[in-house]
Amino acid sequence: MIFETHDESETWEVAKRFAATLRPGDVVCLEGDLGAGKTTFTQGLCAALGAKRAVTSPTFCIVSEHPAADFLVVHMDLYRLHGEEDVLQIGWEDYLSRGAVLVVEWPDRAGSLVPETARHVRFTYAEAENMRIIEF
Repeated sequence: MIFETHDESETWEVAKRFAATLRPGDVVCLEGDLGAGKTTFTQGLCAALGAKRAVTSPTFCIVSEHPAADFLVVHMDLYRLHGEEDVLQIGWEDYLSRGAVLVVEWPDRAGSLVPETARHVRFTYAEAENMRIIEF
């Protein structure tokens, strides 16, 4: 599925629809360039799931936990990590064993740790049209 969004509210609406499909233990891989809309999408997803904490980019803290109504949402930004060993150090396996939903920016850093069942969401920003393309 492909969606075009032109502002934050439209991106949040797409995220809300996606959030309704999530189950404990899901891994969501967010792929796209800096500024493509990954964190905005995560904000909408967490809001739809009932998380109360503000969602900001975890680029510097790497991991942010967002307790939601039915499960823990863990927002990870792996941009500054260098591979699977680094990803294991931040609690990847522990979060999965606890049934958290992992929302992962820069999932390529996790390598083979990303399960085959992971859901991939690709973001593209078209500056000329001030539009984001979100592909599932």
